[in-house]
Amino acid sequence: MTAQVDYLAVLLAATSGASGELLGSDEKELVRLVWQLVDVKNKKVRKKLKSGCFFKGFFLNLHLHLTNEVNSAGAGTSVCLCTDGQLHIRQVIHPEAASKNILVPDCFYSFFDLRKEFKTHFPTSDLKALNALVMAECILYDPSATLPAEAAVQQVQLMASIVLALLSDPFNHTFSNPERVSEKFESGTCSKMEKVCDHTVIRARGLPWQSSDQDIARFFRGLNIAKGGAALCLNAQGRRNGEALVRFVSEEHRDLALQRHKHHMGNRYIEVYKATGEDFLKIAGGTSNEVAMFLSREDQIIVRMRGLPFTATPEQVLAFFCPGDGVKEMCPVSGGKDGILFVRYPDGRPTGDAFVLFACEEHAQCALRKHKEILGKRYIELFKSTAAEVQQVLNRYSSAPLIPIAPAPLVSMLPTMSLLPPPGGVRDCLRLRGLPYTASIEDILTFLGEFTHDIRPHGVHMVLNQQGRPSGDCFIQMTSAERALQASQRLHKHVMSSQRGANSRYVEVFPCSAEEMGLVLMGGSLSGPGLSPPPCLSPPSYSFTPAPAVLPTEAAALYPPIGQVLLTPRPLPPGHTYYPASAQLYMNMNMNYTAYYPSPPGSPTTLGFFPSPSSLSSPGGLVRMPGLTYNSNGVKDLFSAVQGYQVRKCLKMPLMCLPIQINVPRLQSSQAFLNAVFKCASAVGVFGQASTVFAPRPSN
Repeated sequence: MTAQVDYLAVLLAATSGASGELLGSDEKELVRLVWQLVDVKNKKVRKKLKSGCFFKGFFLNLHLHLTNEVNSAGAGTSVCLCTDGQLHIRQVIHPEAASKNILVPDCFYSFFDLRKEFKTHFPTSDLKALNALVMAECILYDPSATLPAEAAVQQVQLMASIVLALLSDPFNHTFSNPERVSEKFESGTCSKMEKVCDHTVIRARGLPWQSSDQDIARFFRGLNIAKGGAALCLNAQGRRNGEALVRFVSEEHRDLALQRHKHHMGNRYIEVYKATGEDFLKIAGGTSNEVAMFLSREDQIIVRMRGLPFTATPEQVLAFFCPGDGVKEMCPVSGGKDGILFVRYPDGRPTGDAFVLFACEEHAQCALRKHKEILGKRYIELFKSTAAEVQQVLNRYSSAPLIPIAPAPLVSMLPTMSLLPPPGGVRDCLRLRGLPYTASIEDILTFLGEFTHDIRPHGVHMVLNQQGRPSGDCFIQMTSAERALQASQRLHKHVMSSQRGANSRYVEVFPCSAEEMGLVLMGGSLSGPGLSPPPCLSPPSYSFTPAPAVLPTEAAALYPPIGQVLLTPRPLPPGHTYYPASAQLYMNMNMNYTAYYPSPPGSPTTLGFFPSPSSLSSPGGLVRMPGLTYNSNGVKDLFSAVQGYQVRKCLKMPLMCLPIQINVPRLQSSQAFLNAVFKCASAVGVFGQASTVFAPRPSN
């Protein structure tokens, strides 16, 4: 609206709660509306002042009354509301209509803020300190001469007098650019390179888990949210956590949003706090051109699919929503295959998630009724989604490592050389990825077939998570790089079955080096463009004070310092290194620094696939475990802790200090000895409390 309006309807809203600058902040009901028409062209006030108590059809009646009264003056006349500040329209009328599902007429989506119009002639005035009385004192000679006793009527007539004063000399003000209230929320994308003002963002907490961006826009009805400015936050599992970041068009609207702290969305109250532009970009910002093209279509409804088979194709997704003729409910995907976006890992593997576009709300609701229907052999979860959630899910999967890296250790040390293995190492090991979670070492040996004969002694290492369960990964040490390469080429993506369960999965087989295997088993990652060191090893730029002695002074004469055992392992030939000898290691056995750790190593001879070798002549290593609980099951629990190792003798000491001697082949003694130490350290849960494991030097 650029031309000056013909009539202004000076309006005042009153609630049953707070008034003034706190109007609408306490979520009280609207109880009264008072208004009066001002003839802008003739610069006079209609004598008849209107007032009424609020009821459900009040907005429509007010609109009809204003329209009829203006039309009686002649054709082509226009009318616009005028209020003292923003609160009456944005914080009272629109929130009231949203909470009671009342349709608001068009005349309530544009209005003049009398304070801003006044400030154009008095630029030094503080907008937040202005009100009707302050403005009247500035431009009226005697503002109290014609004021009635009733407060609401008094203020409306005072505002009408201010309007007439602005229209007259010497101001001759023109009412031509009204304030706008957004009728609906516009979805859109946000680039990570975009600059977002810190004073326009809030964080809403306590949202119902099924809420969408439209629900957030409904909660902030009356305030203008920026395009694509509602971003729902996800937790580590990719599910909504009840929080959202909302970006408004200006700081003024952000401040009004903060006044809705602990207002209700349904039966839940919502907490509203300040946030930063950086917080918003972390959630809603994206850089993918594929996502930008997918979200470039206007007025599209997004539905998220979760739990898809990894082999799902666009044709199967289209058939899932439109099975064919004879089906009553049809929900065609907008754009066909172009309306489907599969979420993938950086290496191209599917994650089981996808986003689908629908042209209208009716089709989207029809699609959501297929929640938990079957596609292939899996049931599919369907949720209404947002553009910001698409960006957030794509950002999460595009940057997440295949084997997550645990947090940095509490105690670290300075390595003497690079933590990463040298390039071009001998790739005489295999990495198996995607194993069934019920698979055992026997299942792995069966899967390898003829290549089982090429496995080194104690060369099968399953990767366990923090709960001691298989993570789906396994490393195998082979006798030569040639056999490892042949096995990977022949067995890659073959199906492995498990004897413990009916499930079967295809397994990916890759050759790798012993150094790479050691890094992953110590908590590092093989994902991404290169290797990352395990979290218990620190970058060479760090420096730390010397660690205190682990053993008490009295025991120093009986046992060598633990650092001499753990920090200087016996050097082994390439292909036999379980943990990298190039990096020094300090680990307190009472702490678990890594998110992943190896299972007890196995081999065909120890599991009965082939005949066992002759009895071992190596004296093995000695592991001392003080601090065991008195209520443990004794030897049974201890044998469970060192499962997979040959235990020569086990003596229960009076002070709950137990020496265990472990037999290992002479060539692999240092390797298996360290394996046993780390296995005992990870068996804390077996004994009910933290037990300290001392590893004296094994005798030769």
